[in-house]
Amino acid sequence: MPLKNNLLLPLSIVLSVLSIFAALSFGAAPTKFIDVYNSVIGHLFMQGNDSFVERLIWQLRLPRTLLAFLAGSGLAIAGLILQTVTRNPLADPYLFGISSGASFGVVCFITFTGISAGFSMSLAAFVGSMMTMLVLMFIAGRKRSSQVETMLLAGVALSFLFSALTSLLLYFSDPQAITAILFWTLGSFARAQWQALMLPALIILCCMALLMSFRRQLNAMLLGDESATTLGIPVQRFRLLMLLLSSLITALLVALCGGIGFVGLMIPHIVRFFVSQGTLTGLAMTALVGGAFMVWVDVLSRIVMSNQELPIGVITSAIGSVFFLSLLCFRKKVY
Repeated sequence: MPLKNNLLLPLSIVLSVLSIFAALSFGAAPTKFIDVYNSVIGHLFMQGNDSFVERLIWQLRLPRTLLAFLAGSGLAIAGLILQTVTRNPLADPYLFGISSGASFGVVCFITFTGISAGFSMSLAAFVGSMMTMLVLMFIAGRKRSSQVETMLLAGVALSFLFSALTSLLLYFSDPQAITAILFWTLGSFARAQWQALMLPALIILCCMALLMSFRRQLNAMLLGDESATTLGIPVQRFRLLMLLLSSLITALLVALCGGIGFVGLMIPHIVRFFVSQGTLTGLAMTALVGGAFMVWVDVLSRIVMSNQELPIGVITSAIGSVFFLSLLCFRKKVY
């Protein structure tokens, strides 16, 4: 068993690197894997050229693939945080209404300004997400005795509230704005650019470092609030800190990529089949597997239909639904 656990992390790293390289070969203009390899290696060692393949990879496909990897890693980590601190295996970043808040922010911005593209729309999504998070923090702070249950119920209520307000604004919007909003809310990496990758990469790396430094506290939270308090952990404050990290990651990724569900719910369960979630290996594998999964979902969205791109959220929801139905059937047979 130790040998198996020692091999899991290197295998996850290799899987992630190969997934990124392989994903660069897929698209409207198919590219050979060897051409992708030569282009990437040549560019890294300052030996690249201005060929069509190199411009296609470095200007279009590589930023998109890296954003997909960051989104998958971030959402998987956010889901792991929520499932750990709430001790709820069905906890998900979108369960707390953050995605609905982001969508509401975008709809408000487009409705009142008429602008349906650019950095301003992402900023509006981020403001809507953070607004939801602040409301949850306020409610949880007032109900410390039943913090977890209060946040779950408040998140569901806020999700329905913002969805209703979004539908109301969409009803009075023009058809062109409605099309742009609906495509954004379903998730897409089509707007990926190099300058947009620095912030999510920095935030996710910092959150990963914090999680690894707090892994002892996370393991204690799995034992229950009373046991964690006995071990000297300030449960309420630590839970709020972890929820803040999860909300920050989700808000940032929703602002960049739109609504992508089920990733934070599904990936921690998959990793948990192989390794404990409270170890350094478990944390790192959750991020790597989530990133690799999202890279292949993005590939699938680009190749399923010719000259057309499927929304990312549609694919993740379909895969996630099948995954959990299979999981329920398996558990029924076992028990």
